[in-house]
Amino acid sequence: MTSDGSKRRYQEIAESLARRIAEEGYRPGDKFPTERQISLEMGISRSLVREAFIMLEIEGYLDVRKGSGSYVATGEKISLNIQKSDFGPFELLQARQLLESSIAGFAASTITKSDIIKLRETLELERRAIENGEEDYFADRQFHLRIAEATQNSVLVDHVEELWKKRENSPMWARLHDRIFDLSYRTSWLDDHAAILEALRHRNAEQARLAMWQHLENVRLTLLELSDVGDPEFDGYLYTPTVASP
Repeated sequence: MTSDGSKRRYQEIAESLARRIAEEGYRPGDKFPTERQISLEMGISRSLVREAFIMLEIEGYLDVRKGSGSYVATGEKISLNIQKSDFGPFELLQARQLLESSIAGFAASTITKSDIIKLRETLELERRAIENGEEDYFADRQFHLRIAEATQNSVLVDHVEELWKKRENSPMWARLHDRIFDLSYRTSWLDDHAAILEALRHRNAEQARLAMWQHLENVRLTLLELSDVGDPEFDGYLYTPTVASP
């Protein structure tokens, strides 16, 4: 299929799979191939397939059952809402990883004592929220915004804020989180934040950049694994964390 600028890549994959359901005689209740099978068959990443499956779930093509897999919900050809402006959650994380790792590296050279104090206070808020079992990501969001603010560049702050708004307003992101029942991963992310803050405190630009890159890579891999509903033999080795060159 040729790329269409009006569609996102995951939407193209979802449209292809929807045609497959309609043209190959699938009936409601039939088991659909696993994400791993589709990934290998089409030669595309597991995260891209996950986004396509989530869209098919939202659009009523697939019924996703935790611990079992994906089942066809309808065998009829219905119209996919491919003009949606929604971003894929892993696409969004990749954008954040590229932008925020650079921001963290730059912030190491501009950060002030006041910024460090604010970041410590935000980490404490996040720690208390986790201990109290709150599902509020306010402190998480605030931590990332405060790092952008430490650059003293309002354009960078606006970019980070806009990416968080896209996440908060995304049906795709919400559906991804509906698949996740174990929230213990948030403790690991708090540790990641502490590592980022330590690098900033030492004004180590390269370490701050790498710490932010690794944090968002950990977020991506954790969400990919925890939202996996059908394949117990998750091939984590295919998604070994990589580090971007400067």
